[in-house]
Formats: sequence, C-alpha cells, structure tokens
Amino acid sequence: MSIHAVSPLFVGRARELAALGDGLVKARAGASSTLLVGGEAGVGKTRLIKEFTGHRAEDAQVLVGGCLELGTEGLPFAPFTAVLRGLVRRLGRDGVAALVPGGNTRGLARLSPEFGEPDKDGAEARARLFEQVLGLLERLAEERPVVLVIEDAHWADRSTRDLLSFLIRYQRTAARLLLVVTYRTDELHRTHPLRPLLAELGRVEWVTRVELRRLTRREAVALAAGILEREPSPADMDRIYSRSEGNPLFVEALLSEAGAHESLPESLRDLLLAGVERLPDETQELLRVASAGGQRIEHDLLTAVAGLGEHELSRALRPAVAGNVLVVDGEGYGFRHALIRESLHDDLLPGEHVRLHTRYAEALERDLSILPAPRGAIELAHHWHSAHDSTWALVSAWHAAAAARKSTAYDEQLRMLSRVLELWDQVPDAAERIGHDRIDVLKQTATVAHLAGEYERAIAMASAALADLDHDADPIRSAMVLRQRGLTRYDLGRDGYRDDLRLAAALVPADQPRLRGQVLESLSRMLHRPQDWQEKIDTARLAMEIGHEVGDANVEAHALINLTWAHSCYGDMEARLADYAKARRIAARDDAYNAVMRCAISESDALEGAGWHERAAQVARDGVEEAVQYGLARTSGTFLAINLAEPLVSLGRWDEALQVVEHALDLAPPAPYRASLQGFATDIALARGQFDRAEASLESSRSVLSRGTFRDQTVLPHLCREVRLLWVRGQLEEAVRAVGRVLEEQDLVISPRYSWPLLMTFAQLFGAVPPSSPSAPLAASLLTRLRELAPELAVEGDLQQAHQLTFRALTDADHVKDWDRAVGAWAALRQPYTEAKCLVGAAQAALSSGDRQGAAARLGRARELAGGLGATPLLEQLDVFARRARLGGASEDDGQPLGLTARELEVLREVTNGRSNREIAEELFISVKTVSVHVSNILSKLTVATRGEAAATAHRLGLFD
Repeated sequence: MSIHAVSPLFVGRARELAALGDGLVKARAGASSTLLVGGEAGVGKTRLIKEFTGHRAEDAQVLVGGCLELGTEGLPFAPFTAVLRGLVRRLGRDGVAALVPGGNTRGLARLSPEFGEPDKDGAEARARLFEQVLGLLERLAEERPVVLVIEDAHWADRSTRDLLSFLIRYQRTAARLLLVVTYRTDELHRTHPLRPLLAELGRVEWVTRVELRRLTRREAVALAAGILEREPSPADMDRIYSRSEGNPLFVEALLSEAGAHESLPESLRDLLLAGVERLPDETQELLRVASAGGQRIEHDLLTAVAGLGEHELSRALRPAVAGNVLVVDGEGYGFRHALIRESLHDDLLPGEHVRLHTRYAEALERDLSILPAPRGAIELAHHWHSAHDSTWALVSAWHAAAAARKSTAYDEQLRMLSRVLELWDQVPDAAERIGHDRIDVLKQTATVAHLAGEYERAIAMASAALADLDHDADPIRSAMVLRQRGLTRYDLGRDGYRDDLRLAAALVPADQPRLRGQVLESLSRMLHRPQDWQEKIDTARLAMEIGHEVGDANVEAHALINLTWAHSCYGDMEARLADYAKARRIAARDDAYNAVMRCAISESDALEGAGWHERAAQVARDGVEEAVQYGLARTSGTFLAINLAEPLVSLGRWDEALQVVEHALDLAPPAPYRASLQGFATDIALARGQFDRAEASLESSRSVLSRGTFRDQTVLPHLCREVRLLWVRGQLEEAVRAVGRVLEEQDLVISPRYSWPLLMTFAQLFGAVPPSSPSAPLAASLLTRLRELAPELAVEGDLQQAHQLTFRALTDADHVKDWDRAVGAWAALRQPYTEAKCLVGAAQAALSSGDRQGAAARLGRARELAGGLGATPLLEQLDVFARRARLGGASEDDGQPLGLTARELEVLREVTNGRSNREIAEELFISVKTVSVHVSNILSKLTVATRGEAAATAHRLGLFD
C-alpha cells in the first residue's frame, strides 16, 4: 500500500511558510528578524524547515545546527559547534578566521579545535565568544542573506540558550540575518528552562512566534494520498486519523503499518518501532547500538562502538537511511525523529543497556578527540553514568566539569560537580582518583553554583563543606568557604553574612596576603550599619594596601570603591567621581571586570542620590552594555538596570523605565534584584492609576522581601509603596496604622536618602485624612512625630534639600513662597511628577491668599506635567480642584466633578460612607432601583468596577473633605 515513506506533497503549512518567507524578505531588504517555531513531536517542524530552506531560500546561506539530547542533559553550544564546523568545511579555517572581527579566533576555539587553544577563562571569555559568533554571522550576511536554523531548542543547555538569546537580542537590526529556532512544545513542562526564554524573546520587536498545529482531517487525507499515490478508503482514513490525531509523523507510520496488513499497534512505542522492525536484522542491531549514542551520532564514534568495518557498517546503515529511520547529518547520522531513538533505547534489555553505554565510554576513553571539546568529555561522563559504573562515572564527571568550565558553561559544570557529589559515597577511593577530597568538591560546587545564579544551592554546598572542615586544622579552606557563603548570603538577603566574613578574616594566616586581602575587601563591602562604619573604613584601607602590595587589582579597586562609598557626600560629588574614575583605572589595568561593574553600580547610584539623574542614567546605561560584553547581563547587568530605571522614573521617562524593567526581568535576575525592579514598575502603576497592576507587582516584591533581611535602600521604598497603595485604595485607616508601624519599627535617621521620601509621603497622607475620620487623632499624633524626626535627618545634596523643602511646606507653613521654593527645587532637578504635585500645593496656597490668577497658572502648569506623564489620578485631582475653585481649564459638566450630577454626588457620598443601596434609598427618599441606576452611572463615569473602588476614588480626590 505504501509507495513513499514520506509524502512528496507538503500540506497544511501555508501560513507557516509565509511567515518564514516574510522573514527572509526582510533579511533580503536588510532587516534582521527571528522566528520561533514550536510544535509537538512529529508535527512537522523539521519538514517545514527543509521545505523552506530547500525551495524558498536558494539565494541565502543556510546554516543549520541542532541541540543534542544526552540523557537528561544537553551539550554546551552544540548547535553552534555544528554550524561552525560546517563553515570550516565550506570556507576553510582561514576563510572563517577572515570573517571574524579583529581576526582573533581564540574565542571560537571554545567551539571548534581548528582555531587553536581558547583564551583565558572567565566571564569576559564568554562575552568574547558571544560577540565573535554574532560578528561572524553579520559579516557572512554582508555577502548574501544568512538563514541560521537552530533545531530542537527544547534540548538546549543553558549556555546554548544564553548565546541564542544574545544573538537574537543584539543582532544589528540592519543585518541581513534570519534566525529560525525550533522546539517541541510538548516538552515544555511548567519548570522547563526554555519557557521563560521564549516568553522573554516573544516580547522583542523583531521576533515572531509560530506554532505548528496538527493537520485537519482533510490535510491528513492529502498527506496520505501523497504517500500512497492514491486516496485511502474512508474506513482506513477514519482509523488512521483517529489514531494519529493529525500528527503527520504518526500518519506516515500508521500508513506504513497498514500496508503490511498488520494489526495496528496499541502504543506509540510500537508505532514508532514498526518501521524499524521491517529492516534487516543487522540494521536493527546497529540501530539499537546507535540509540545509545543519542539523537545524533558521529560516524567515527559509531564505527568504533559497532566494531564493524566500513563496508559492513555501510551495508547495515543503508537500509535505515533508505527507510527514513536514519538521516545523514553532516559527518554523522541522526534519527528521523527523536521518539524513534527513545523507543529503541527504552526497548533495550537491562544487560544491553549497560553493555552498549560501556562500549561508548570505552571508545571515547580510547580517543576522546572523536568528538569536539567539551562534548567528548560530557558524553563520556554520560555513558559511564548510564553504564552504572560509579567509579568511572565519578572520574569522568569531574573531568567533564573542568571542560565545561573552560567553555564558561557554568550550568553544565554545576551539573557535573553535583554528579560527583552524588556518586562520592559509592567510590571508596574517590579522592585519590580525582586528586581532590570531598571538601574541595563542595567548595568548588558552591562557587560554581553562585556563578550559575543558584544561590540557595551555593549556600547549601558551602554549609556542607564547613560542617566537615576543622577551622584550626584547615584555616585557609575554611576562610575561602566562609567568604563564599558570606557573599552568597548577602546576595540573597540572608542573615549571618557579616559573621561569616569576620570569621573568615580571623582565620586567614599571615602568610596568605592575597587571600587576606580578598576576605577583608569582601567584609568591608558588607558593613553598612552605623555601628560598623569605622570598621568598614579601616578594613577597606587595609584591604586596599594589601591589594596594592600583592598586585591584586581586583581587591585594590573594590576596596577603593568601598572607601569612596564610606566617605560619600552628595554635596561633594566631584571628589567622589574622581575616586570612582581612579578605581576604574585600577580595575582596567588587569581587566578586573567585576570591579569595573561594581564601579558603574556605585557611581550611578551615587549620582542618583545626589539628584544628578541624567548622568546617573548614562553611567548605568553604559554599565549595562559593559555587563553584556562581560557575559554578566543576568547579574551585574540587571543590577545596573535597577540603577538605570530609578533616574528614568525621577526624570518622568516612565515608558522608557518600564522597558528597562521588562527587559531586565526577562533575564530572570536573582530574586532581590527582581523585587527592586518591580518596585519601580509599582511606582509608575500607582502614579498612573493602575492599581491592580501595582498591587500585583507589590505582592511579588513582598514575597521576595519576606524571605530575607535587606538594606534600607530596598526596605524603605517598599514600605512607602505599601502605604501609598492602601491610601489610593481608600483604606485611610489602614494606611495611617501602617505609617505608625514604620515609625515604630524602622530607624529612619540612618538613611536620609530613603527616609525623606517616606516623610514627605506620610505628611501628604495625614493631610488627606478628614477631621471626622476615626484615624484623625492617630494621624495628628504621628504628624507630630514626623515634625520631631525631620530635624534629626541629615540633608545632603539638592535632592534631599528638595524633599526637606516639600516636607516643610506640607507640615509647617503652607505659604505660597514655601511651596514655590519646593516647586523650584523639583524643577531644577527635572522631576516633573513631584514638581506637579507641589504645584497643586502652591495653587491651593495661592487660592487661600486670594491669588486666583496665580492659582490658575500653577494649576495649568501642573496639568501640563501630569498629562505628559499619563498620571491619571493627579489629573483627576487637578480637575476636581479646578471645578471646586471654579478656576479655568477644567472641562465642565453641570459644574460637577468628573461629570457626576448633583444626585450622583449625593449617592457617591453615601457609598463612600459604606451604606447599602437600601440605606441610601431611605436616606435620600428615593427608590432602591433608582439608587441602583445611580450607582451604575457612577461606576461608569469613574471607570471603576466596584463600589469599593468608587469610594477609594472619592477619598483619593478629596471629594467630600
């Protein structure tokens, strides 16, 4: 019955082909783009790509690389290694080298040995590799359009995902480059690491997501007709479509089975193995051997494991290729579908499973160069592990970890080190075999886990090492592990980091000056409490001296940054900036990228604290770009995104700030960084009246901050947001009580930079509390405490002075001149939102003094600023004020606020007092039905959904004060 194993007709994919074609058209026109093509196993992703590249992209250079599945692990950079090797075959090594910007190919040596020895390890090496791959693709695209296809991204390791994300995000939009990424949607379980990356990339402007659906019955019939060269009977088609559910691969396999007049299999495994079972015995045996090698297997490795000569191997392979079970893939072979390989491998008997993986391991032990590094080492570890040989599984995992480190594949290195630890107790002489004891492995695992962003795991590994260490007998390693745990605890906001670092400093012997300098610098960096300030300065100076003496630029630069920060004064910024410039020069001397990043972080933060918003934003933006170059986008880069978002919010560039926040969140930063980023999104949502969004962001931040102990720069802004959200929701009593808790629990004198905004917000809240409110007495008492607290707060720099002026205008004088001083201060700082809010106070003060013209002018300027920001609640407040004062500029609707009629205002007043429709009807002598109509109109005019939100709006605008 079956004529063709695969249908010569390509059916049901017109839309997807059109999307790929559109991407290529853009590439031809000089605009790069990316398509993410998803679909379940067997739905036709590979066939779609082959159809496109074979018939629609004749004028383009097509580069194809696939991610490799190896047990539960992927191989670092596997698709890019395949692409690079293909280019070397086509252009030669020198031809490829000529295309690399700068001509230095040592970064590419991490992907292919043809380019010599890799350059030195570290984050900068990883960044250099990423830049060289992107530069190579862009240079290729200068000749003619390039189509880069990365297949099976669901198997991508973390390093591959990072490089793929980098290429998509940072490709030049003018490059003639089309990236196509395929992945299995049915593999993406809830915690699959590809899910957040797809979500992140889907928000990039030039990225399009395409998902292949199953075939309709009509399309399945057309597919079957192409295979059979005739249309199958309705009965056969009903049976095939019912079993296949429109999956093209299963349709093909079922048609083949029907041709043999065999009963249909009851499971997918039987279905997938049916095509194999029709092959000669020697071919089936070879396929079982190949199944243990993974989805794709190199010819030389298969030859070595199979134990066949070239002639015998070719004779056994040919039926598998002809039967479309195997396909030729470069210098090796791949199964037509991964499920076929999985089914074959799962069908192996236990003894066969062990023997085959042992043969693969032994072949790789004899000649590891059969596979490119680090793939050979990682596959060797996989095969020994699958062969259940604990000893060699441990040894090979240790070597594979070193190979992964060389490729800056920290996630894979962590997985290999974790395997070493899992197997440790099963190998009595493990320490002798790898030359390191268990403590060394734990110490290294803790460090790598920190690099990989697995902070909790890093702490657990360090704690396990410390449990086995004797501080007196082994002070050096104890100090190293304590330092690592202290740094990680600090990053997670966990208590105990100061104790760890102090103990580490006490343990370092005098004959270890380099380690002593590292520990002392780390300790000085983490000392922030007032009682620790002198210790911070003394420790930083000592660390700086040691760093200079031993030639450790990283320690010297970090220590200088610590000193600069300890002496920071927002009123003397030029001196501080000179110190940061000096620290950057020291760090650059030895390419101490960590210190370079820290300098950008500290300098941008200091500039923002001084109110130099534009310069702060520029330093932070430059730092974000540097972080990408160093391969630190997820850590230092997202921290700098915090420092970029903050001045953008201050400057009123809110949409730009949100873009920065969203981009940084897409990189899955550590939880504390995520909370800070979401905090700025909350600020903007509150100012724009998007209260549900603000509440969601605040809840997310709250869940992070509840799990640790954080500094004032994180805690105080969060508490301010909590109070503001209660206020705008109309929960005035709860907001006032929340302020009381803040004043009771927080020492606001310590951090004036973050305390002044709280005082200003709290004073504004108390001014909004009606005298008749039950919370009025508490608000008055707390306002008195604020007045007593304010003189204790230091005032450094223009930003803190602006806060102080505003607080005085709110609490002491309320004269026009006081408000105008505050307005002028915010205008000079170019902070439009706070300027607009102070203009409201100035307008009210002017109106109280009888200056209606001055009030109207200030109101008009405030409306102009608020409108540009999209600050809807402030605009509503301005509108109500203008109507009540009968000042020009507000839209009129029967002279009532927000377009409400007089009766609707009466009803809203009662709603605000918490009365039901029946109670309102009795109070106003109208029917319950009429009240219901009025309430519906009120909700519509206020654009709110509930009575509670209507009451909150009335409270916020002070309609009934």
